[in-house]
Amino acid sequence: MNVAIIGSGGREHVLAWKIRQSPLAGEVFVVPGNGGTSPNLAVAPGDFDALAEMCRRHRIDLLVVGPEAPLVEGIRDHFRGSEVMVFGPSKAAAQLEGSKIFAKRFMSRHGVATAEAERFEAPAAARDLVASRGGEVVIKYDGLAGGKGVFVTSSVAEAHEALDTIADTYGPDSPLVVEERLHGQEISILGITDGETIKLLTPSQDHKQRFANDEGPMTGGMGAFCPVPGCDEALMERIVADVVTPTMRGIAREGLDYVGVLYFGLMVTREGPKLLEYNVRFGDPEAEAVLPKLESDLLALIRACFDGSLSDRKLSFHPGFFVDVVLASDGYPGRYPTGVPITGLDEVLPDCLVFHAGTRRDGDQVLTSGGRVLNVVARGATLDRAIERAYRQADQIAFETKALRRDIGRREWVL
Repeated sequence: MNVAIIGSGGREHVLAWKIRQSPLAGEVFVVPGNGGTSPNLAVAPGDFDALAEMCRRHRIDLLVVGPEAPLVEGIRDHFRGSEVMVFGPSKAAAQLEGSKIFAKRFMSRHGVATAEAERFEAPAAARDLVASRGGEVVIKYDGLAGGKGVFVTSSVAEAHEALDTIADTYGPDSPLVVEERLHGQEISILGITDGETIKLLTPSQDHKQRFANDEGPMTGGMGAFCPVPGCDEALMERIVADVVTPTMRGIAREGLDYVGVLYFGLMVTREGPKLLEYNVRFGDPEAEAVLPKLESDLLALIRACFDGSLSDRKLSFHPGFFVDVVLASDGYPGRYPTGVPITGLDEVLPDCLVFHAGTRRDGDQVLTSGGRVLNVVARGATLDRAIERAYRQADQIAFETKALRRDIGRREWVL
């Protein structure tokens, strides 16, 4: 079957790499792709009519949607009734990520363990509440924000600054959610689902803050690793019981058309796991670590979501640990330069992979074109070994504005 992967980041590169390993795969396109993916098709992910024409021209059977925006805008709904399968939830179901308010209400209706929260119609309306809590809150803009609409604050001044940022960026009437600030360990769990059955991939942990020791602004993610040593079988049983099962029950009860990936962003507290957020697609940078860990045929799993056989599938995983270190442009997540030449991509060390994110090609030269530029992934029998290999590969790659965290995978598991 011919496949088109929608998106242009590191997530889409690893998806193409993994899907091409399947004997079911015919041609695998990336739309619009980046400097490391090929063949690329220059079609805008949000132009559904152009995507439909692309599918006809290239005889594409399956669209695998990487980013959240096309899902929230209704790409699955657009192709309903056509011969093209879309691996991603409907517009209604995608509100689980597209609206923080919708997601929190869904969690409440179905008994999903989560943080207490209050909804506000405008940033100014939340100022008194955050002050009453001493600024120890999590503030979330209601809509999509590319991983940059969440603010974890520790003081009233920080909380008020976050509210001002939301007002300045998204407008003074922007709805938002204010949550209690939970303390513990964050983990991410991705599941492949047909709306009834869900098959969970290896738990991972990402590093969202820009600088080491989890300092600085939130980003889309500076690195990730899997498996997570602190996430044992007992904890997974609790996560399934308190979060995954009630979520799947809620999807069924509300009749949501959900075929795709469901991402659970969790905080493991002393009281147990609590859901922070849903994503309705593969996480990035988690996918770059989790998909190399997956031994099973990803395309076969996706196909099983459409033919009713997902419940019969058993997942297998490669042994060892996988670490993903993001090489970013200096200045990210703020303003950063682009068009900077990259060297050192020709030789990839054993047990290492390099997935492109914000890159483009100018002839034979690869140039930077985004905030997160490359994902360097390494495998090791131990976490320490995987970390060492990842940084050795990362240090082999050079560009003038290269920036990275040096502590990926080093977070101590303390609740």
